[in-house]
Amino acid sequence: MKTTLSTIHAMEILDSRGNPTLQVYVELTDGSTASASVPSGASTGVNEAVELRDNDKNRYFGKGVLTAVHNVNTILGPELIGMSPFAQVEIDQKMIGIDGTENKSRLGANSILGISMAVARVAAQSMGLPLYRYLGGTGARRIPIPAMNIINGGAHADNSVDIQEFMAVPVGAPTFREGLRYVAETFHVLKEILKERGLATSVGDEGGFAPNLSSNDGAMDIIMEAITRAGYEPGKDIAISLDSAASSFSTDLVNNYELKWSGGGKMHSSDLINMGVDWVKKYPIVSWEDPLAEKDWAGFKQFTAHLGDQIDIVGDDIFVTNTKYIQRGIQEKTANSALIKLNQIGTVSESIDAVRMCRDAGWHYFISHRSGETEDTFLADFAVAMDGGQLKTGSASRSERIAKYNRLLEIEQELGGAALYY
Repeated sequence: MKTTLSTIHAMEILDSRGNPTLQVYVELTDGSTASASVPSGASTGVNEAVELRDNDKNRYFGKGVLTAVHNVNTILGPELIGMSPFAQVEIDQKMIGIDGTENKSRLGANSILGISMAVARVAAQSMGLPLYRYLGGTGARRIPIPAMNIINGGAHADNSVDIQEFMAVPVGAPTFREGLRYVAETFHVLKEILKERGLATSVGDEGGFAPNLSSNDGAMDIIMEAITRAGYEPGKDIAISLDSAASSFSTDLVNNYELKWSGGGKMHSSDLINMGVDWVKKYPIVSWEDPLAEKDWAGFKQFTAHLGDQIDIVGDDIFVTNTKYIQRGIQEKTANSALIKLNQIGTVSESIDAVRMCRDAGWHYFISHRSGETEDTFLADFAVAMDGGQLKTGSASRSERIAKYNRLLEIEQELGGAALYY
């Protein structure tokens, strides 16, 4: 008997910021069941697929998702009943067609993604496969290197740092397990240093510390000290990855900027490029995400021309996991890498298409969480399935971040000697 989708329904739950999001449940005719929950971003690109909110100020200050839940339960779900759960592309394309908009604004990317993820998971369960192997094939065995967020700034924290994420990357570790230990130990040593200096050890949205520092350079310097005091060599054992999220401090999203959190004043694209060149000379930086704003294509291209042969220049807000923008970036040499976020584009299959485009162009691609996360570990399996070299999923604190790391530890143990690391 052919296995098909028999039940699809959603409910409203809370994400890591205490805001509503969706959890979607699916059941198959063979009795298999699965669920998936949808993340939410704070620093978002203007071209991202639309996250549908109720805008009812009497519930969760307008952030409720009951409309999205309704769309799953009464519009999308009934249209998919009877389809094969193994037809991921067909299911995703049907939902896109039902929505009928370019950015999924009618029914909501959160509604569509919840179903897309849950379908992939239940299909894997029905076949008796772990999710990473179902999505990535029998050869899926590369565990990504963790880019652990250790200092938060920008829109993710209430402090005096403009750069949104400073991440420790264990480039010298032999395994994922050891790499995770390297950066977790550095995270704890950083906490000790902050305490010694009377600085705050509270954390931002993604679990990194959010101290008020004298400058953005000060954040880099204190990270270098933490790496060394933890017993590691900067650049050899642990490198640094950055996410400027420059759109968050751009005044026009094109080429004008104001370092408003640090009080660093007004800057032009050329100033940020010069700063980038100086920092790459001074610090062991291996990747830099969104060093310019999402409409600053010219600035991005110049940044890449200066540094693209030394580090990964990663487009996030500028590409929004959308093949339309990634293709333009490839043609114009805007960057040399792309960030992949499932909820930026809204389906599993479109995210895979974005990865495939990067791979075909010889670009690197980095799998990423969002600042509003849940305990769902889909992202960990997806990163292994996509054979990506690096995963952004937060710090060594907050359980919604740790859940992804722990899942990767499970996958590495399951693979045993077959596991590959960076």
